[in-house]
Amino acid sequence: MKKKVKISFIGLALLLLLTACAPKFDKQEEVVQNSETKKEKAIIPKYKISDEYYRTTLPFEPGQARGMVVANLNTRYDINEFETGLMRVAQNEFDPDKYLFREGQFLDRKTVELWLNRKFTKEQLKSQGLTDKENIGLNPLDPGKGDIDKRNQENPIYLAHVLEHDYLVKTDKNTVSLGGVVIGLAMNSVHYYKKEDYGADYETQIPKSVLLSEGKKIAAEVLQRLRKMDGLSNVPITIALFEQAPKTSAVPGNFVSYASAGEGDTSLGGWKGINEKYVLFPPPKTGDKNREDVNSFLNFKQDVEKYFPNFNGVIGRAFYADDQLQSLNITIPIQFYGKAEAIGFTQYVTGLVMQHFADYISVEVDINSVNGPEALIVRKPQDKEPFVHIYE
Repeated sequence: MKKKVKISFIGLALLLLLTACAPKFDKQEEVVQNSETKKEKAIIPKYKISDEYYRTTLPFEPGQARGMVVANLNTRYDINEFETGLMRVAQNEFDPDKYLFREGQFLDRKTVELWLNRKFTKEQLKSQGLTDKENIGLNPLDPGKGDIDKRNQENPIYLAHVLEHDYLVKTDKNTVSLGGVVIGLAMNSVHYYKKEDYGADYETQIPKSVLLSEGKKIAAEVLQRLRKMDGLSNVPITIALFEQAPKTSAVPGNFVSYASAGEGDTSLGGWKGINEKYVLFPPPKTGDKNREDVNSFLNFKQDVEKYFPNFNGVIGRAFYADDQLQSLNITIPIQFYGKAEAIGFTQYVTGLVMQHFADYISVEVDINSVNGPEALIVRKPQDKEPFVHIYE
């Protein structure tokens, strides 16, 4: 079975650190970046840190809605996974060997803010200080009258955020132009609301079937709007649905489905399911489905706890694709009383990683204390030796 690869921020940071000692982009390629309104010189770095990642043009072009995701999603886990998971979706349509990554340049902050609104009545528009042309919210209308619980249960906020990624392709030896756009729609699995301005949060669950059906309706409307924007009338567009985890979740949500529209198409093709999920180790209940993986983790955890009596703080976040464990990120928070103690413990844990986990699984162990990061252990698939870094 061909394994999918999860992009990990810890792994990415590590690889970036390693490349600091590698040759700089002294063999970079200078090209002309074409758009319908301008031509600009850009540089393509010669080297990639991994075959799974896209190269990006230099200088870096920040997205027009940069930073909004931080305020709109529930947890930092969702924030990271929404972006890196969208890059995984993109690889189904845009080959990293042929395409370059660029942050979204078409959806600006104001547009995203308006799209995330509810539809408004005329009275609500007036109170919001908006015009009729700005009444383009993709979330359902709340009439503002009647029982507040019933209104929120019947008309929850489905769409939490919209993220755009652009992909460039070389059109000839010295020119790159827009080759495709990928849009992520972050959908709420739980709708939170208040009964008064400063009261407690109340919530209503959104069934996955409803999340999918509403997400597909929103995606169809988003495609129509994108096609009317300058520069997007003919490029391939992929739209993916992300199921955001609840606020209390210790693991991120995941992408659940995506569909694509070819050059000039005004409707999306067939939707394709994405079988990915994150699981917290140790889980509250051990089912038969992941029993072998859980047992490996529990044996690792037990051996870690033998090193320090009365210690019980090993937590893992497992990533599954097509029901197969792909990667495991483990956090070990512990108090050390000297650097030698931290080094000895790290050496011990490194041996446990090699002993307990199959070599086709990517394993990362973050050892930290009240003083901050202490050590990082990274074992990539098929590596004979893990990478170990002791923080000074």
